[in-house]
Amino acid sequence: DVVLLSSQTASDSSSLDFTSGITSTYGEYIFKFYNIHPETDDVNFGFQVNASGQSGYNETITSSTFRTYHAEDDSTPYLVYFENTDQDQDTGRQMLAFSLDASLAQSNTAGEFHLFNPASTTYVKHFIAQTNDKTNNVRSESQFTAGYINVTAAITNVQFTMSSGNFNGKIKMWGVK
Repeated sequence: DVVLLSSQTASDSSSLDFTSGITSTYGEYIFKFYNIHPETDDVNFGFQVNASGQSGYNETITSSTFRTYHAEDDSTPYLVYFENTDQDQDTGRQMLAFSLDASLAQSNTAGEFHLFNPASTTYVKHFIAQTNDKTNNVRSESQFTAGYINVTAAITNVQFTMSSGNFNGKIKMWGVK
């Protein structure tokens, strides 16, 4: 069973925070991104979380990211591992989409982020994500990110932000039994 739990719309917003609805009711939460468009050029879109009773969106993350991309002029199709986008027990924002284009109104990012068993107080919290966007490098780019949040406390809040500036778009949160 997949149930829509929340829908939020960013309108020149610095973040979208999901601060309720993440409970033991569902074993998986899916966040879907629709038409995410930055107000600042060449920025990155990502997330961070809070464990139960915590604040500051700074939980420890270990992750790995790879990208595929293809330029409009057909010059650079690649499958690339970008080591500098991984986290190694870091507490910063986990990036999900990179070098986003604010210069064209029709440019946007779409994708989804899966958070597994966030209510567990025994295990770390695994996640996977995939996004696709038109970057400021005039190419279609898909990112594949996976990792874990290295806490055994329940995760109760998820925040989505840009690396700088505000953004527009919609994010929906779904629960999966």
